Amino acid sequence: MNDPYEVQRTMRSIRKAALQRGVIAVLDVGTSKIACLVLKFEMMDHLKEAEGIGPMAGYAGFRVIGVGVKRSLGVNYGEIEAMRETENAIRSALQAAQKMANTRVDYVIACLSGAKPRSYGLAGKIELKDQAVSEEDIGNVLSCCEVPDYGEGREVLHAQPVNFALDNRTGLLDPRGQIGQELSVDMHVLTVDATPVRNLAQCVKRSDMELAGLANSAYLSGISAMVEDEKELGAACIDLGGGSTGISIFLRKHMIYADSVRIGGKHVTRDISMGLQISEDQAERIKTLYGGVVATSIDDREFIPMTGETGDWDHDRRSVSRADLIGIIRPRVAEILEEVAARLEAAGFNCLPSHQIVLTGGGSQIPGLDRLASSILGQNVRLGRPLRVHGLPQSATGPGFASIVGMCLSAAHPQDEWWDFGIPIESYPKRSLKRALNWITYNW
Repeated sequence: MNDPYEVQRTMRSIRKAALQRGVIAVLDVGTSKIACLVLKFEMMDHLKEAEGIGPMAGYAGFRVIGVGVKRSLGVNYGEIEAMRETENAIRSALQAAQKMANTRVDYVIACLSGAKPRSYGLAGKIELKDQAVSEEDIGNVLSCCEVPDYGEGREVLHAQPVNFALDNRTGLLDPRGQIGQELSVDMHVLTVDATPVRNLAQCVKRSDMELAGLANSAYLSGISAMVEDEKELGAACIDLGGGSTGISIFLRKHMIYADSVRIGGKHVTRDISMGLQISEDQAERIKTLYGGVVATSIDDREFIPMTGETGDWDHDRRSVSRADLIGIIRPRVAEILEEVAARLEAAGFNCLPSHQIVLTGGGSQIPGLDRLASSILGQNVRLGRPLRVHGLPQSATGPGFASIVGMCLSAAHPQDEWWDFGIPIESYPKRSLKRALNWITYNW
């Protein structure tokens, strides 16, 4: 019987080798922009050990030495729709980052925001043969998790143990060597549509890069925009992107739920374009400079000049009040937040010890969004910016770069995944994850 985790373990090995060589690229393929960072790792003779179980658990110091940001082409709802256009944009961003870094990079870790993510909570339990928990026991308890039938055309993107329990003691990060009689585990599995993932992998391959890992954007945004206490006590990260809005929930420093709403900042821009009868480029500019979601009495007296090239003087040299602009923006933003509220309620977010919500992503910069979000979501809401990363230029430190900064942090301190553990092949569950991420075999 073949190892169903061979592909993921191969990718992990490639990533580890790239980190030890000292240079790797991270890539964010979004609807609005494609961003690439080149990371240089320091003191990589060996990965430093940290709390965790899998062989990849660890951390390393790094700095950003190259940045490339290009306008996204051929991407909608966070998914690639025009392969050639997206491939050219990816290649352009990669080349710009490598030129700034003055080095050649062969391996890249990518993230995606679309592909309709779906979360599953799994659990496993075993009786210990010996009182002390061994490596074999860890593998056996993971193999006991019953994997749901997540359907054809879907693949597993993340499979992370989020909690170990030994007898009546729960919340254990590493139960190895501890004494007990019954070992149990809780695991979070995130599946996505296979086709968008395969398209992204193909674009990376055709850009002369080798894929060393994939991750969900909402997960990465939560890593970079939340503080440690929020991830520990329970919080949700809402990543308002261009084509979709990502949702991730963290508890005890692990992601326990992820989802996405297929509406984002681009839809707000299109509403402005249609409502004011202007181009999308001009609508994006007006949204950035004058947008908002909470109107005041002053907004009726503040007018925004319109320009156009239709040949109609009255149409091309008109103006609209900021109150009218807010009247276009607010309904669409409220629609996004109401859909987010429905997803959070379905996920049981209200049952967590803390109800903090962190807004990030390019769309979170609309003035007044935190106040509107508080009224619709009914929770404590704050605006989140990604953590500061050594070497990252000021232009790439805004909320729109939360996911790619999170990818840097994840590369330096990777989370354990199911395939990192030594699970005996004969112990795999009947409905194993054999299909998990088999899309990558098309590109090797």
